[in-house]
Amino acid sequence: MDLDKLTSDLNDSYNRRFKSVDKRVAHAMNHLSDDLNIKINDLNLHEIKTIATTILDIETHSLKDDVESLLAQKEIIERSLEKKSEQLQESKYDVFNAIEAHIDGEKEALYKLHQVKLQSIDLYDFLSETVESAIITALEKDTDGDIRETIQEVIKDITFEAIKEGSLNTIRIRKILATILQSAVDIAEATPTKAEDILYATLHGMRSGLVRSIDRFKKRLAFMPIEAKHILIEDYDTIMEDLNQTDTLFSQVIQTQASENTQIIRKLLIDINKDMHYDLEELVHISKETADIMRERFSSFAKTAVKKADTALKSEAAQEAKRMGKQAWVVAKTALGSAIKTAKGAIDKDR
Repeated sequence: MDLDKLTSDLNDSYNRRFKSVDKRVAHAMNHLSDDLNIKINDLNLHEIKTIATTILDIETHSLKDDVESLLAQKEIIERSLEKKSEQLQESKYDVFNAIEAHIDGEKEALYKLHQVKLQSIDLYDFLSETVESAIITALEKDTDGDIRETIQEVIKDITFEAIKEGSLNTIRIRKILATILQSAVDIAEATPTKAEDILYATLHGMRSGLVRSIDRFKKRLAFMPIEAKHILIEDYDTIMEDLNQTDTLFSQVIQTQASENTQIIRKLLIDINKDMHYDLEELVHISKETADIMRERFSSFAKTAVKKADTALKSEAAQEAKRMGKQAWVVAKTALGSAIKTAKGAIDKDR
């Protein structure tokens, strides 16, 4: 069979005047059997595929164009969004720099302004540079011998500010903690005499910042608007799972960084992590408390979500998925039966 000719014939004869897809497809199939004298049962897989694909292309042509157009628009919007986000960040820097220049010399005001700046700027995009700068500054200005306390405090604030505004999920938190720790490791390697102090302070600061972030999330659960609750329910299982393994996540980040660095750094990280075992109890406790509150407050929403899921199972898409599952089973069973017959035939032949 000339498949190119068949495709061309289908395109030419396809009647688009019928209002329903059933009638249009029925007309095309009748044309194949009545006018072209094609017996559908006699066709091979490739020929059936050609017919089905041709009709699909005809029926979905305008929708494909729409999807491609929307994807192009989405790309433009995403690029524009990225550009505007960068401009927003730069605009924030400009504002803070202008205020800083105006109140230069006023130490108390500058200190408060820097706190506001830390809370207002999105640290996620340049987290590594922020951590590096903060630790180096702490080292340079260490005159009182309280380097551990200073670095711990600054890392706690950076960890909290980086985590707090985004989603509380494992992937994001892991990336933030890993970025902070690797930046600290880089400076520790360059400053071997202070390496233990830097890493000790960084790990304890990260833990405190994570505890503070989870505690903030716990408090916000009580005042969360109804719309946000529905969003939360959609990700309920993931958040619950993440809350129940924050201590494991924290230790895994440390172990991963330890395995990727020098022997000296590896030993320091592993030793400090072991000594922090009891310190992690606070992290476990606050995570468990948050999970319990979430479970109590959103049990009714979870039940509603189950009802919605039950309704969704009756939707057209769900019914089609069910049909395809059954059809896939038939295809597999038929193929298996054919293979068994072929094998049995070969055995009988050998006999």
